[in-house]
Amino acid sequence: MSTLKSTLVSRVASLTFLFFSAMSFAGAQTPSPALLVLEKSDSTLAIVDPVTLKIVGRVPAGPDPHEVESSPDGKFAYISNYGGSDSSLHTISVVDLNAQKPLPPIDLGALHSLHGLAFAGGKLYFTAETNKVVSRYDPATQTVDWLMGTGQDRTHMVAVSPTLDRVFTSNVSSGTISIIEQTSSPTPGPPQGGPPGSAPPPGPPQGGPRKTWRVTNVAAGRGSEGFDLAPDGKEVWVANAQDGTITIIDVSAKKASLTFPISVRGNRLKFTPDGQRVLVSGISSGSAGANLVILDVTTRKEIKSFNFGGGSAGILVVPDGSRAYVAVSAGDEVVAVDLKKLEIAGKIATGKGPDGLAWAQRK
Repeated sequence: MSTLKSTLVSRVASLTFLFFSAMSFAGAQTPSPALLVLEKSDSTLAIVDPVTLKIVGRVPAGPDPHEVESSPDGKFAYISNYGGSDSSLHTISVVDLNAQKPLPPIDLGALHSLHGLAFAGGKLYFTAETNKVVSRYDPATQTVDWLMGTGQDRTHMVAVSPTLDRVFTSNVSSGTISIIEQTSSPTPGPPQGGPPGSAPPPGPPQGGPRKTWRVTNVAAGRGSEGFDLAPDGKEVWVANAQDGTITIIDVSAKKASLTFPISVRGNRLKFTPDGQRVLVSGISSGSAGANLVILDVTTRKEIKSFNFGGGSAGILVVPDGSRAYVAVSAGDEVVAVDLKKLEIAGKIATGKGPDGLAWAQRK
């Protein structure tokens, strides 16, 4: 009898805690800017006030969420539902950040294992690992308006040049970076040998420029996953998790120019906005090693390292470059790093397995 009573008391206490937690979140406003944290193992999106480092709301994120991206106006969050290379998942979850509630997901039909996300030109670029493609979704028309195959295994993360004429993906199992660039090529001219003075065939003008896309797959290293395009667009830096190295790719030459070792098996990599530093998170190479290293871009040397006590994943550098947030997946927390002082500025206790991070600022 006492055991039953104890169990009932425990359940009532848990329900009371959940009730008041929900009530506190329900009355909370989504700040601007807001830090978005994917609590991957809980399948939830946490909305964090970056000033107080407090979670002000949680919203269901759909099945197996991995990456999150904010719309340019800061009103919506888009979340890739992954599930692995053999997944039957084919959706991107959508969250209304103002109302803090889920919206109907985007059903992408035959595209499966969605992962990397990037907004550019008002459109959402994403990867689909099972299909070995990078694609683009237009929120205005609610359609997929572009798709390009890489022919590589585990097309994982994606970045887009500011000019929108180059798209980059990392292909983890192939150990490559795909550079997908828009080019112009002449259309075929009219058949030779026609009667003198004969009219050209109907249709668009012949011989004019035609827009097309060319894919170049550049070898990086084993487990090439996290990467970033330098702010000046001249280099791509790639973290090779299995090798514990960084590969630098010359974008213009479309070839690797340098590979060098680092003290972390990196799975995410981000430039600071000024292009002077690179942050790499991951699993340490040794039992007491770092989970985050900060590199000087010019010297390629590590200038600071942090041991967060567990494997780390998502990195977000705020637009003014003053601070970075790092998801410590193994520790169920997000760490704020002051990039001016190169020291820890605070911590956010999260749900289980934080990973993808995004910055939402209303415009």
